[in-house]
Amino acid sequence: MRITFVLPTVSMAGGIRVVGIYARELMEMGHSVCLVSPPPKPLSLRQKFRSWRKGDGWPRYQVALPSHLDGDSLDHHVLDVWRPVNDADVPDADVVVATWWETAEWVNALSPQKGAKAYFIQHHEVFFYLPIERCRATYRLPMHKIVIARWLKQVMEKEYGDNAVDLVPNSVDKSQFFASARGKQEVATVGLLYSSASFKGVRTSFAALRDVRKKMPDLRIVCFGSEYPNSELPLPADTEFILSPPQDQIRDIYARCDVWVAASTSEGFNLPAMEAMACRTPVVATRTGWPDEAIRTKRNGVLVDIDDVSGLADGIEWVLTRNEDDWRKLSSNAYATVEESSWKSSASMFEEALKNACRRAARREVGGDCTVCEV
Repeated sequence: MRITFVLPTVSMAGGIRVVGIYARELMEMGHSVCLVSPPPKPLSLRQKFRSWRKGDGWPRYQVALPSHLDGDSLDHHVLDVWRPVNDADVPDADVVVATWWETAEWVNALSPQKGAKAYFIQHHEVFFYLPIERCRATYRLPMHKIVIARWLKQVMEKEYGDNAVDLVPNSVDKSQFFASARGKQEVATVGLLYSSASFKGVRTSFAALRDVRKKMPDLRIVCFGSEYPNSELPLPADTEFILSPPQDQIRDIYARCDVWVAASTSEGFNLPAMEAMACRTPVVATRTGWPDEAIRTKRNGVLVDIDDVSGLADGIEWVLTRNEDDWRKLSSNAYATVEESSWKSSASMFEEALKNACRRAARREVGGDCTVCEV
C-alpha cells in the first residue's frame, strides 16, 4: 500500500513517536510510507515580547523543536510555512491517515485520490485549551477510526455512534526497554516523568511524594522530562532531574527505581508506565489510560483514584515497604504484564486496520478512494 500520515508540527510528544514507529514498521513490511507536517506556527506578538523582555531579542520565527523523527530515514515532508496541509502537499495514495484533531479537518478536505481516509486517535482531544466543539466534530467525520486503548473505542462507540472502530494497542520495544531481574534499591527510589501539562498530574505526584518523605525522609526521587522544571511547578528538594535523556539511557532510569509514579488526570495510553514495567518496575498510577486496563492493585503495582494525593502516597509507600521477596514478585509481575507485547504485532494490527479503511472506502462508508480495495 501507499500510505500517507498527516501530522501536526512534530516534536518529542509520545504520539509523534508512535507514528514514527508505525511508519518504520510499515516500511519494513514493504509498504510505501510518506509523512507530511507543517513547521512550527509563527510566534505571537506576546511570545515575541516575552522573548524581548528576557533579553533574547525580538525573534522573527519560531524555532523548530527536536522531534522523534529527527535523523531518521523516513520520507518526511515539512511545509515551508505553517498552514493547513492540502492536496498539493500530499501524494496520491491508497490510504491517508490523520493523527490529531486539526489534521483530521485537513484530511477530510483532501481529494479522494489521496486515499481512503483514516483517523489515528491517541486521545479524546476535548481539552479546555482547544476548540472543543471543533474537536468533537472531527470524530463524526467519515473516516475509519483506529484507537490505541479500549476506553477510546468505547468513547467512539458511545459518544459518536461508531461501531466500526479498530483497536490497535501500543507496545514497548523490548530491545530498548529491558532490565535484568533485581532486588530493591539500597535507598528507596521513586521515578516519574516531569511535565508542566496539568493533565499529567505531576503536581499531585509531588504532593504525594512530599507526604511519603515525612515517613521516609531518605527517599530518593528521580525525574526526567523534555522541559526544564519551572517555578510554577518546582521539583521536590533533592530531586535528581535529567533533561531529555538519550533514548538508550531511559531504561536505566526506569531500572534504578523501586516504583514508577503516573498521576495523570487523563491519558490516551501512557507509554512510560508500560516502559517502566518492561524494565521490571512496579507502577503506581491513577485510573486512566492503559494503567487502568493493565494494573492489578498489589499484583503488579497500585491503582488509585484521580487527584487522590493520600491514596497515591499510600500506594507508593506500600510498594516501597514490601520485603525483598514480595517486591521481587511485584517486579516480576510488572514485567509479565508487558512481556508478550511487541511493536511488530501492533504494526500487523495497524496494517489490517488500514486495509479495513480501504475496504470501507470502496463501499463508500468512509471518504477517499483506494486502488487496492482487494486487500
